[in-house]
Order: sequence, then structure tokens, then C-alpha cells
Amino acid sequence: MPDLRHAALHGFHHEVGFTIDLARSGRGTSTVTGRVEPRHLNMNAVVHGGVYATILDTAMGAAVLSMLAPGETAATTSLYVDFLRAAREGDPLTARGEVLRRGRHFVFAQGDLYGDGGRRLGQARGTWYIWAPEPGSPPKKRSRRRRS
Repeated sequence: MPDLRHAALHGFHHEVGFTIDLARSGRGTSTVTGRVEPRHLNMNAVVHGGVYATILDTAMGAAVLSMLAPGETAATTSLYVDFLRAAREGDPLTARGEVLRRGRHFVFAQGDLYGDGGRRLGQARGTWYIWAPEPGSPPKKRSRRRRS
């Protein structure tokens, strides 16, 4: 899987406590897991909507990443999230992303978010733009900056 192993260990999802489950991810699909922590809650003591958006964007984005050719890069251009049910502190979260269609420059994906007992908490759809280096340009090197 192109760069999915690297992505599993780096990125914003890692900073907020989510994990890309490589064993349950493959070409065009991805699973991201986590558990609701106090930092994920809004002022009403339920999970903040941005947490749902983050875990769903990560699951769908990892599915997109698994479909890229060497040298290609992708970024989310649109994200639509439906919030179906609230999650609370301590609840497990599992997001599953799936590529619906990959074109030359755009990828369409969907995602579902599940909580305890497989109860569906949210769903999302998104679009990613794909770009590749100009022909003849040297490959881009990854930065290995460490945070202090």
C-alpha cells in the first residue's frame, strides 16, 4: 500500500489519539479506531463534531492514499458529514473509509463511523484532488522533522 504504513504513524489523527488499523485496511479501504477521551468532548459532554469529521476524513483519506501511484499526492477538497448519534467519553470509535471512484484528478469516497456495539454514529462523503509532479521534475523528499 503506497505510503499507508508511513501515514499510520504520522499526521494529525495520531495527535488526537486515532490509529489507522493496517490489518483492516487495504486497497481502496481503510479503518481508523480510537476511544473518546475528555479532550474530544464539547461543552455538552458529548463528542465534538470536529472529532467525527477528523476520524472520517482520516479513514477516507487513508483509503484514497492506498490508491495513489508513486509520486502522486492528494488532499481533501470537500467533506460532508452527517451526525447521526452522539458518542460520550470512553466510547470506542471505528471509522471505515472506502473509495467509490478514482479518476485522473479526483477521487470520491464515503465513510461510516460506528460506536459501541456497531451502532452507526455518523457518515460522510468527500472528494480528493490528485496531483503529480511535473514530468521530468525530481521526486519530492519527505521531511523527517521531529517535534520537540
